[in-house]
Amino acid sequence: MAKSIKASEQQHLDYVVDKIRIEETKQSETIERSENDQADIKQNFYNDVNIKTDSYEGMMETGLSVRQQQQMLDERQNSWQHATKQLSTLKKLEKNAYFARLDFHEAGEPATETIYIGLSSFSDSPDHFLIYDWRAPISSIYYDGGLGHVTYQTPDGLQSVDVQLKRQLMIEDGTIVTVYDTDEAVGDSMLLEVLDEKSDVKMKSIVTTIQKEQNTIIRDTSSDLLFVQGAAGSGKTSSVLQRVAYLLYRYRGNLNAGQVILFSPNQLFNDYINQVLPELGEQNMVQMTYFQYASYRLPHMQVETLQQRFETENTPTMAKITKLEGSLAFFNAVTTYGRHLESADMRFRNIMLNKEVLIPRDKIKEIYYSFNENYHLGNRLSATKEELIKILNRKVAAEMRTKWVEEAVQDLSKEELNDMYGNQPREFKNGDEEFRFLARKIVMQRLGTARTQIVRNRFLSINMQYAHFLHEVPAILDLDKYGISKDDWEQAVEAKLAAIKERHISLTTVSAYMYLHDLMTGKKGQRDIRFVFLDEIQDYNAFQLAFLKFSFPNARFTMLGDLNQAIFTKENSHTLIGELETLFDPEKTRVVQLTKSYRSTQQITDFTKEILVNGEAVTAFDRQGDLPNMAVTDNFEQAVDQVVKQLATNNSDHDTTAIIGKTLAESEQLTEALQARGIHVTLIRTENQRLAPGLIVVPSFLAKGLEFDAVIVWNANADNYQREDERQLLYTICSRAMHELTVIAIGQLSPLLTRVKPELYTINETTV
Repeated sequence: MAKSIKASEQQHLDYVVDKIRIEETKQSETIERSENDQADIKQNFYNDVNIKTDSYEGMMETGLSVRQQQQMLDERQNSWQHATKQLSTLKKLEKNAYFARLDFHEAGEPATETIYIGLSSFSDSPDHFLIYDWRAPISSIYYDGGLGHVTYQTPDGLQSVDVQLKRQLMIEDGTIVTVYDTDEAVGDSMLLEVLDEKSDVKMKSIVTTIQKEQNTIIRDTSSDLLFVQGAAGSGKTSSVLQRVAYLLYRYRGNLNAGQVILFSPNQLFNDYINQVLPELGEQNMVQMTYFQYASYRLPHMQVETLQQRFETENTPTMAKITKLEGSLAFFNAVTTYGRHLESADMRFRNIMLNKEVLIPRDKIKEIYYSFNENYHLGNRLSATKEELIKILNRKVAAEMRTKWVEEAVQDLSKEELNDMYGNQPREFKNGDEEFRFLARKIVMQRLGTARTQIVRNRFLSINMQYAHFLHEVPAILDLDKYGISKDDWEQAVEAKLAAIKERHISLTTVSAYMYLHDLMTGKKGQRDIRFVFLDEIQDYNAFQLAFLKFSFPNARFTMLGDLNQAIFTKENSHTLIGELETLFDPEKTRVVQLTKSYRSTQQITDFTKEILVNGEAVTAFDRQGDLPNMAVTDNFEQAVDQVVKQLATNNSDHDTTAIIGKTLAESEQLTEALQARGIHVTLIRTENQRLAPGLIVVPSFLAKGLEFDAVIVWNANADNYQREDERQLLYTICSRAMHELTVIAIGQLSPLLTRVKPELYTINETTV
């Protein structure tokens, strides 16, 4: 029976693939025709277009002829682009046409309908779909419901059907490998096959295995804030990338990839995911890290890197100050200070010309505060600039009558005169008019730098203003409430200002600095961005989130992360959800919890979740593998021996291995030791590197969001991982492993691992 089902499905697949190949031929012919047409148009251009410049009519005729040729070229180019994109999609469909079949009956219809779901739609006539796009409304039946009565959302409202068959098909190069009939969204047997595949240096799109909860995330179009709390390996990131693909499909024509922005944990991660959307037939959205965003906004500042942030030693006092700076209370303090600047305390610079004061700061201040209280900061600045330009123009008129200008006009050479006139017609009523024209040009050139200072707001000083704000904080906030003394605060302020003077700014400080600058200059954010995605949300603080909401005022936000994995914000991460409630309308906020971890084997998931104390819920998917193994050695050399031994085991299983050290310095030391033993290994030093195939060593702060077949945790000893706030870091490192997990320690094992039950791991026999 099963064989006949597979045979009949293969017969149907062969029929569809034949139709796809016919369409491929058509598109190839269109491409060839468009290329030939473009070549012909270009070749005939000079023959067909008569350049006539002897009369106005002739020039018009030439212009129209050129435009006609350009339009023809554009049409052929568009035709070529469309056909090329279609052919690329068809080639993918030829190899793997679809992955699911649904049989369902719609009330009032005479017959049961059968549809096939794949990566993209395909029809052999306008109303006859052989394959439905996985993002089409009807496809959600496959992901959301079981057999029987199912409702799904269409553009016209809810539709109800009776699902009679749900079949999953695994196809490789046009051949059906496996057929599963199931009453679930995605059967465990199919998931197992996909999840057992080896990892790669690029993330794959797995639309075949979207679960019901993930489908909720992908198709949500009503929430202003969609918050996804997901365990390590629960499919958060793939759901979000599929959500981007779905939104670009759903709002086709009204939304483009440039209006979607993803903030990711590091550049390494961006490189890892950059093939997913193109595989789904979409352009990549804008991808950046918060560090890159701040660096782009402040090109003259050195913003603190991930490594510097991770390796900064935080005293208890600095930790309290960092916590305050990352809070909503601090965001509100900057907002309050901004309102205060409407009536007093704005700092100004003199407008200078050749080291002389042209317009003094007192005059600028007088103008700035001369407008009534209805003028907010942005309007006040615009009105001030207008007044300053008027003053400058009056200075131009006065300066034109001075002796030096008269002499400068008389001294102009022929070349200088030609430059001055440019394309201007040299028709003056008299010599006086010509003199005024040249005198104005000379004065404007000289005063040009002053005009630039006005136009570019250089008479404001963000540094002086930020310094003033920091000194004012004790008057705006009650520091005692945060356990910070005024002396501690002033010391921290002096350190911050000394760094800013050297053009260095920390990731904690930079948000308030940018926000104050935006308030001062009346910036209202990027209004064209429609969707903002924040990955690894647990490493953001409330100030950053409030600032991003301010910076993208028309965007809907999707935030995803795992509160168990906070590397930078540590214990603050659990207060995030509460603070988000004050930023977004609770009626338009949706929280989705993904508790099942698909990345790792059950043995690894069971081990990693034991590291946590009061962690968020994590459930292992039933995929079996080896128990994690631990090795505690006496010294560095013995620990390297253990690594080499484990690598031999992993290589025999064809596993890609990542060795994760805590710091960059430790990772460098281990890399040198392995290379000295002739092992080919790539050290990932910075987030701007590419993930290399084969064995890599990576510091912990760059491992976020990545996954590997095998992970070796380097030196998880009592010195490296001893503080309670490093528990989440250790959990994050261990949860990168899919199939094999090894923990190596020199000296004494980290006390953070003592909670793990002995039956959940093995001890290496050579352990001392």
